[in-house]
Amino acid sequence: MRNMSYMWENFNIKPFPAETIVYRDGEYCHELSTILNGDINKHYNLPVHIIYVGDIDSKKDLNININVPDQIVHLSVNIKNKKPAFFNIFIKNTGKNSKIYGHIILNNYDNLEYNCTAHHISENTTIILKNKLIANKDSFSKLSGTAIIDKNCENCESDINFAAISDKNAKIQFLPSQRILSVPQNAGHSASIYIPKPIQIQYLKQSGLSESEIKNIIREAFLNDF
Repeated sequence: MRNMSYMWENFNIKPFPAETIVYRDGEYCHELSTILNGDINKHYNLPVHIIYVGDIDSKKDLNININVPDQIVHLSVNIKNKKPAFFNIFIKNTGKNSKIYGHIILNNYDNLEYNCTAHHISENTTIILKNKLIANKDSFSKLSGTAIIDKNCENCESDINFAAISDKNAKIQFLPSQRILSVPQNAGHSASIYIPKPIQIQYLKQSGLSESEIKNIIREAFLNDF
């Protein structure tokens, strides 16, 4: 595995033994990737780890097509935008018994439109996406998630989860949807706003922490609670 210690230091993404596909600031990063051009149309003995980090603006797309059976894929995203941006993740799983687990962190300082689509096209496929949003002051976030399970695709596991921590002057819109045409093993969809309890804030204040330190601790606790 290539040296990616800075992923942990800068983006809180821990490398593990895997075949890697790395995107930095929206561009494919060949020097840190072990899979040429991000192509996963064959089976790998190790899990595949897709990493997407850095700053984005304008429109960015990430298309993931799992078309071989019994493949494990992990998706780690940690991005921020300080200009208007649109980020789209489209996942198509046609590989029987293949699974993808996604942890997505979105740090919005401006206007961000985010869409994720989880499309199951074979039986016994798994797509689980846990999305976390930091909505900073005066930002606007529009988050959409669509889960699709086609006909004759029984026993799929599908879950798209949204959670946000927000400045009081930020605006957030959640737009979840599902199209379930086969009996799934599980098909979940949820959205929530994280609000720390007053007793938690009081405890941290009594510990001698400043307002900025408390804000940072709460944010870190939110991000690490996967």
